[in-house]
Amino acid sequence: MFCKPSFKQLKASSNINTHPRQGGFTLLEIMVVIVILGIMASLIAPTVLNRVEQSRIQKAKTDISTLSSALDMYQLDNYNYPTTDQGLQALFTPPSGGTGNYPAGGYLKKKSIKDPWQRDYLYRSPGQSGEPYEVYTLGRDGTPGGEGPDADFYSSDE
Repeated sequence: MFCKPSFKQLKASSNINTHPRQGGFTLLEIMVVIVILGIMASLIAPTVLNRVEQSRIQKAKTDISTLSSALDMYQLDNYNYPTTDQGLQALFTPPSGGTGNYPAGGYLKKKSIKDPWQRDYLYRSPGQSGEPYEVYTLGRDGTPGGEGPDADFYSSDE
């Protein structure tokens, strides 16, 4: 007599793979995603980097304006601006031979101000442009001249 095979018998005798397929991404899919991300980054990066440089330029101009205001307060209290040798340090600590009108704590809250490229601001008195002083930075490249972020920024430019 012929009987029907049971499900267990069919399953055991079949060559069908009963393991579920492993999930995941193929190498090609991963590479396509990486290429797309690279294209997006190349389109976005110049805009972001330009904004960073523009914010550094604006910070330099704002810092120079702040230092100029502090120098004007110094001049009101001491009847003259610091000499080139005394420099911007005269805004933080009283110079030797001062008049006694120096405020406790100096003229600025910070004890030092660096330009956005982490160099000290430069000072000379009198200034080259006929001003009583000049506060300036040599820009991103740290050398005289240049354009854009490499330009020099002066208090006389305000």
